[in-house]
Amino acid sequence: MKRGLSLFLKTALVCMALPVLTGTVVMISFLLRNPVNSDYALMLYPISIGALLSVLPYLSALYQSFRLLNYIDRDDAFSGLSVSALQKIKLSAFLFSVLYILIAPFVYIAAEVSDTPELIIMGMVPIFASLVIAVFAAVLQKLLHEIINIESENELTV
Repeated sequence: MKRGLSLFLKTALVCMALPVLTGTVVMISFLLRNPVNSDYALMLYPISIGALLSVLPYLSALYQSFRLLNYIDRDDAFSGLSVSALQKIKLSAFLFSVLYILIAPFVYIAAEVSDTPELIIMGMVPIFASLVIAVFAAVLQKLLHEIINIESENELTV
């Protein structure tokens, strides 16, 4: 891969991480300074905690993507390290989806209370997006693993 393209992708990964980190700090400071109305606390705190916890698998997936780009730069793309990075991306995306599935009932309650049904659809978008990423990473992982196996068999026959 050309160095410029790889640098662009790495910059894009950093640009994807910075707003999430900033939003996390702002959300934590807001929740610590302004307690939620006790009438809504039972539905808003689980949503906030789930959203804050989802930052960890998100950033983990970005870090593994960054590592995968480093492997590609070093011409080490067809290795066990790349398969391992894809495995971790897959697990991070799946965990992200599970966290949003766990907070979905609270989002439903919040949508019912505030009379905003579109909130339910907005709450489902991260679930399906992360599941698509998890399936895509699983397919890439399987293909890469098969390529590595074929490559090792060819080295033995030659």
